[in-house]
Amino acid sequence: MIPRLSLLDRSRTRVGEPDDAALTGTVARAVRAEQLGFDRFWVAEHHGVPGVAGAAPAVLLTAIAARTRTIRLGSAGVMLPHHQPLVVAEQFATLSAFAPGRVDLGLGRSPGFTPPVRRALRETERNFSADLAELRAFLTGTAEIMMHPRPAGAVPLHVLATGSGLQVAAELGLPVVVGGPVLGVAGDPEPGLEALGAYRRDFRPSEQQPEPRISISLDVLVADTAAEAADLLLPEAWAMARSRTEGVFPALQPVQAVTAADRTPRQQQYLERTAAAAIAGTPAEVEGRLAQLLERTGAAELVASSSTYDRDALAASDAALAALFS
Repeated sequence: MIPRLSLLDRSRTRVGEPDDAALTGTVARAVRAEQLGFDRFWVAEHHGVPGVAGAAPAVLLTAIAARTRTIRLGSAGVMLPHHQPLVVAEQFATLSAFAPGRVDLGLGRSPGFTPPVRRALRETERNFSADLAELRAFLTGTAEIMMHPRPAGAVPLHVLATGSGLQVAAELGLPVVVGGPVLGVAGDPEPGLEALGAYRRDFRPSEQQPEPRISISLDVLVADTAAEAADLLLPEAWAMARSRTEGVFPALQPVQAVTAADRTPRQQQYLERTAAAAIAGTPAEVEGRLAQLLERTGAAELVASSSTYDRDALAASDAALAALFS
């Protein structure tokens, strides 16, 4: 069985562009994704991050809903500790009125990017599992109060599985989206596979999800040559390296600027680590590595979270990836 194929776009900003160009670029990419036959288009939530304009998933998905007709639309994710469950439920029920039967609500619990951001978000200790259960009750009409608007059809929940998220998802009977650190793409895969095995073993069927379901998320970039694909990885890898060493996650820079930049040995190490956690290469190389990963994890969906500075090259990569799954 060929897994479902999705894109995750975080509305990455680019040097020399205003932030709104990142948002309109995300909408344009979603329109192309629908034309290419992708099953789902995900957006994310980040606050106060210079390199990311995607701060309001429900708002951005409503704009995408207005330009698309068939592709599923999801958040990967809404960071639940930043919101009251009722407000999130109302937002996505409203979104479902504009895209009936196409809305998915992915939920995570990552903290704000910096201490000032966390203070601005009024972050406090929250019980993620309890918040998830409360949110599900609002969406399914089983909560203490009846939410309005009522969603136009089901709004499936997904858990972004970081840390103990896999166990929470298993207990609540929800599908998971897992990324490179859990998968062990850049290192030993055994701990990740053991965690996925525990999720399947401990899974408690729910009305939404009768059996375990795993989506895997990682950078996937396709080009005519392996060298070209490696270059496409550089802008995002350099941003990650700077975030780890300088405490700032910057806008994407052109490949030429990244290759010309001075870098410390530690930054070079992070560049190499990010590249190792991605799948990049020619169509044949990418197809082979993805086949191994999908077989090893038993994933039902691939979520390509790719980004690069060159929008045309990214569009070509998306088209080449879609062709592998057609």
